[in-house]
Amino acid sequence: MTNDTITLIANIALALSFIVGLIFGIAQVRAAARDRHERLTLETLRNFQTREFAELMHYVTSKNMPANQKELQALPDTERVIFLQLAQEMESLGIVVAERLISIDLVDKTLGSFVTTACVKYKILILEIREKQPDPFLGEYFQWLAERIDERMKKNPRLPFYQSNTQSVG
Repeated sequence: MTNDTITLIANIALALSFIVGLIFGIAQVRAAARDRHERLTLETLRNFQTREFAELMHYVTSKNMPANQKELQALPDTERVIFLQLAQEMESLGIVVAERLISIDLVDKTLGSFVTTACVKYKILILEIREKQPDPFLGEYFQWLAERIDERMKKNPRLPFYQSNTQSVG
């Protein structure tokens, strides 16, 4: 073999090694992203299944929400904390959906109209605080998420799983 042939074979081998490494790297990155998405999905599901979250949901669905900051300040400390905690939970949930770390489908399937109901109950106070503080960003992801969920429910209402999936599992 001549030097040119050996050089050509070596260059082809290097190029093939690079291509194989690149393909392997892309596969690893995709697998890591899939694993992260799965981990965040499971963590989100677990957070919705706690007694604490059930208490937050119960509070929002059973109480009249304060209409202004004066009414919020008049609440007992424990109720004010519950009110603020749910607002923070919904804001965080909106952020992870907006950043596409979890799917909006997951939120729709697990909380659905609760997100929109809670947002409606919080909206009067949030709008007041946005204007008076001023804090135009307060509750922005909570509002965004509630609007997306509401939009989805109106445009493409989904059937309950037991009605839409007739295939047996297992």
